Amino acid sequence: MAAVMNTPSHARFDASFGAGGLRGPYLTPDPPSMVDQLPSIKFGFDDLRDRMARFTQRFDDFIEQGRKRVLEERNHFRMNMSEIQESQRSRRRELEDISNKSIAHENTLAKEAQEHEEMQQQIEELDIQRQNHEAHRDDLRSQISSLQKAIHTRRQAQHHHQRQLDNQARHNRPELQFWESHLCMRIEGLGIDDRIKFVYTHIDERDWDRQCAFELNMETKDYQVVAVEPALDDEAVDAVVERLNETRDLASFLKAMRALFAASIRP
Repeated sequence: MAAVMNTPSHARFDASFGAGGLRGPYLTPDPPSMVDQLPSIKFGFDDLRDRMARFTQRFDDFIEQGRKRVLEERNHFRMNMSEIQESQRSRRRELEDISNKSIAHENTLAKEAQEHEEMQQQIEELDIQRQNHEAHRDDLRSQISSLQKAIHTRRQAQHHHQRQLDNQARHNRPELQFWESHLCMRIEGLGIDDRIKFVYTHIDERDWDRQCAFELNMETKDYQVVAVEPALDDEAVDAVVERLNETRDLASFLKAMRALFAASIRP
């Protein structure tokens, strides 16, 4: 039965023909065979064809839908990949920007640290200078205070000495006037402490206005004649000064010096 079902229809029809041709009931005197007596089998080719056509249609629809789905998924995948790549590029640019900003920030921090160190050094130097200035200021204040005290002490001493000089001048003025009038002499200051100049006139009979002078240094205990005009004999002057230092008699010394000048210019 299976062999019959699997045999094509044209093969089955060919089997009914022999070598002598068609063996139909009207063409051969032989009786019908058993094959001809078997019931006819209907395969339903039309129904199978319809079913195959529907199956093919459904399969084609499935394939088309699958192809469309694959295309959509591929397009979607490509879009996602494009978005991912764009996102990666954007992230890469952001990372580069962040890296550049980080480098710039590090450079800024390094620069600020260097500036801070330089400012700290300058502050330390200024602090040292301030301390030096303060020490110098304190030293100057101490010196100024010492100088002020010394000036105050010296002023007091000068005032005291000036008062003594004024008192002495009041006592000496009459005597000086006497000597100046009788000896034709005047006393001049030289702007040097403890040094006085004595000037004589009316010594030279040929010129009463001619001046004879000498300078007396009273800085030390022993007086000294340091300058004479006109020149006198040194031994004679030393002898007169020696008597002055021994006796402290200024009047006799002035008379003796006038006598020396008179003897030196006498014709």
